[in-house]
Amino acid sequence: MRTLTEYLWLNTKTKYAFINITPQIEELVQKSGVKEGLCLANAMHITASVFINDDESGLHHDFERWLEKLAPHQPISQYDHNNGEDNADAHLKRTIMGREVVVAVTGGKLDFGPWEQIFYGEFDGQRKKRVLIKIIGD
Repeated sequence: MRTLTEYLWLNTKTKYAFINITPQIEELVQKSGVKEGLCLANAMHITASVFINDDESGLHHDFERWLEKLAPHQPISQYDHNNGEDNADAHLKRTIMGREVVVAVTGGKLDFGPWEQIFYGEFDGQRKKRVLIKIIGD
C-alpha cells in the first residue's frame, strides 16, 4: 500500500474566502502514485472548512449570504464565545460547511461526479492555516 501525507498552507487576504484546491490535490494524487484508493482533505483549523461543490461564483456568493444569515458576524456580543474574540460565527460556519472530504481515487485520478471540485472555505482569515491531504491505496 502507498501513502502520501502533505499539507497545503493557505493565508487569505480576506476574512472570508472560497478557494478551489482541486488542482493542488490532483498534483498530489499523481505524486503519490496511487491508482486505486482514497484521498482525504481535512481543514486543520476550527474556523475553516473543506467541502465539495460546483466552481461557480454565483453559488459561492450564495453560500456567503446564506451562511451570514445563519451565523451573522455582527453583533459579536450575541455569542458567548466572543469573550475577547470575534470569531464565533466562523466556528459555526465551519460546522455547517464541514471539516473534511474523502474522494475515491480511480485509475490514478480523483473520481468526481459532474461539476464536483474540492474547496477550502475560510471564515476567519488573514492568517496562515493548513489543509491535510492524505492519500492511501495501491
